[in-house]
Amino acid sequence: MSELEKILNIEADSNLKHFKKGEFIQQPNQLKANAVFVKKGLIRSYIIDSTGKEHIYMFASEGWITGDIDAVEFNEPTTLYIDCLEDSEVVLLKSDHLKEADLSKDKLLQNMKKMSRNLGKMQRRILMLIGSPAVDRYNYFLETYPELPNRVPQKMIASYLGIMPQTLSTIRSKIAKGE
Repeated sequence: MSELEKILNIEADSNLKHFKKGEFIQQPNQLKANAVFVKKGLIRSYIIDSTGKEHIYMFASEGWITGDIDAVEFNEPTTLYIDCLEDSEVVLLKSDHLKEADLSKDKLLQNMKKMSRNLGKMQRRILMLIGSPAVDRYNYFLETYPELPNRVPQKMIASYLGIMPQTLSTIRSKIAKGE
């Protein structure tokens, strides 16, 4: 059992769901939402804009949590698609999992530190999308998700970075050549 499972007091079989590659866990405009803890596999959360283009918000592999925060915490309709890029085992978390967990002061502080670290990563990503060259965004992606380049199609990585797949191909080629 991972540290996060212990912190959230997740029972091994409670809310454990199995999804096949390509299956949706969530789609926009649902009225009930859960955060999604990935035990095994790989999922992504994204939106589709008015022109039909996908914009990937996040990848989540083993040990990660993703979800539609406004929907989970504030009962808003969902805005994100969440689907499986691999066969996956996930735990669907309700907002009261943390509220019901019997946490010591130390566990609460650990949890706050993890949440702050994740918020810091999200802030850095937003700032990079606003003002950093694509190569810097790609290097940050590799730092954040070192295991994903071999598990995710290049067009999805490009979507996450906010660039065209051809641009990503050029960046990867230059990195391979040591430029």
